[in-house]
Amino acid sequence: MTRAWVLHPDISSDRERRASGPALEEAVALAGALPGLEVAGAEVVPLARPRAGYLFGSGKIDELKERLTGAEVELVLIDGPVSPVQQRNLEKAWKVKILDRTGLILEIFADRARTREGVLQVELAALSYQRTRLVRAWTHLERQRGGLGFVGGPGETQIEADRRAIDEAITRIRRQLSKVVKTRDLHRAARRKVPFPIVALVGYTNAGKSTLFNRLTGAEVLAKDMLFATLDPTMRAVALPTGLKVILSDTVGFISDLPTQLVAAFRATLEEVLEADLVLHVRDIAHPDSEAQAEDVRTILADLGVARETPQIEVWNKTDLLDPERRAAVEAAAARHERVEAISAWTGQGIEPLLAAVTGILDETRQRRELYLDHGDGRRRAWLYDQGVVEGEAPDDDGSTLTVNWTARQEQRFRSL
Repeated sequence: MTRAWVLHPDISSDRERRASGPALEEAVALAGALPGLEVAGAEVVPLARPRAGYLFGSGKIDELKERLTGAEVELVLIDGPVSPVQQRNLEKAWKVKILDRTGLILEIFADRARTREGVLQVELAALSYQRTRLVRAWTHLERQRGGLGFVGGPGETQIEADRRAIDEAITRIRRQLSKVVKTRDLHRAARRKVPFPIVALVGYTNAGKSTLFNRLTGAEVLAKDMLFATLDPTMRAVALPTGLKVILSDTVGFISDLPTQLVAAFRATLEEVLEADLVLHVRDIAHPDSEAQAEDVRTILADLGVARETPQIEVWNKTDLLDPERRAAVEAAAARHERVEAISAWTGQGIEPLLAAVTGILDETRQRRELYLDHGDGRRRAWLYDQGVVEGEAPDDDGSTLTVNWTARQEQRFRSL
C-alpha cells in the first residue's frame, strides 16, 4: 500500500462557493477510490493566493514537510490545480510524488474503465493532460487497466515521454477510437428504428444512479458507496406501468471541477444524454453539499449541450439516510415541486410515484411508426384519422401503409381496438 496525504487548498473563491469540510471529504473519498492507496492524513490548507513556484508559502511547505516525513508519506494528493513547475518544486522539497485533482481523477478513470471505448477515451484524456506537463511517468497508459505508475506494476520505468511520442500515441488512439465510435453509431442508428424513448440517469458521482438503475431494471450493475463505481454507460429496456417501453441509460457520475480533457473525451460516451427524451437528475439528498453538487451537474449538462427543452426530473435519493424529521421535510419540499421526486433507491420507497411521473411525461412523447392495414380494417383506419396521427398513406392492392405519429397512450388504445 502507498501511504498518501490529502491537501485541500482553501482559496477565498472556493470558500465562497462551498464549505471546506465537504470538499475535503470528497477529496479523501476520491483518494479512497483508487486501489493501492492508504490515506494517512488529510487537512485543509488556508491559502490567500497561490504562489507561482510552490503553490504554498515557504513556512507552510516546511511545516507540511515535517508532517509528511513523520507519517512516512509517499504520495501527496492536492485537491486542486497544480502547475508542472509547482509539481516539480514540491516533489523536490518534500521528496514525495505529487498528484493534483485532475491527475487523480484521470487515474481513477484509468483503473475503472472496462469497455474498449472507455479505455481509449481515458487514454486520450490522460495523454492530452500529460502533453503539457513535465511529468516523468505515464507508463500506466500502456496497460489495458490503468493505475498509478508507482503503485505496483512497472513503477518509474521511463518510456518515450517527449511531446512527439505523446502526439503519436494520441494519433493512434484517435484512429482506434474512430472505429469504435462508428460501431456505436451503428448501434444507435439501429435503436432509432425501434422508437423507444431514452431515459438517461445523470447525477453527481455516488448519488445512487446505479442502485436506482438496478432497482428499475433488475440488472446487476456495480453499485457501491464509492466515487466513480461505474464509468461505462449501461442500457436496459424497462416497461412503465402503462406498458410503454423505454430504454434506461446509466451514465458516468459527474464531479465538481471535472478535468476539461474528460469533458471533451467523454462527450461521445455521454451522447446518450444528448439524445435522451427525459433526464433523471439523481441527487444524494442526504449529502451536506447536495445543492452545490446539483449545480455542478447542471453546469456540466449545459456544457455538454443538453437542450433546455429536454424534460428533467430531479430525483432526491437516499432519503433512508435522513432522520424522520428531516425526511418528512424533504418529502414535503419535493411534493411542492412539479418535477421533483423523493425516493430511496436502496429500499424502494418512492419508486412508484417516480415511475408515474416518468410515465406522465413520456406518454405525451410522440413516436413515428409505420402500420400496414388491409382494406377490411376500416374501423381502425378511421380511428387513426380521427385522432389526427396519420402523416401519410401509401395504398397497394391489399391495403395501405400508414405513417403515424402518436403517443404511447394512443398506441396502446389502438392495439386494444
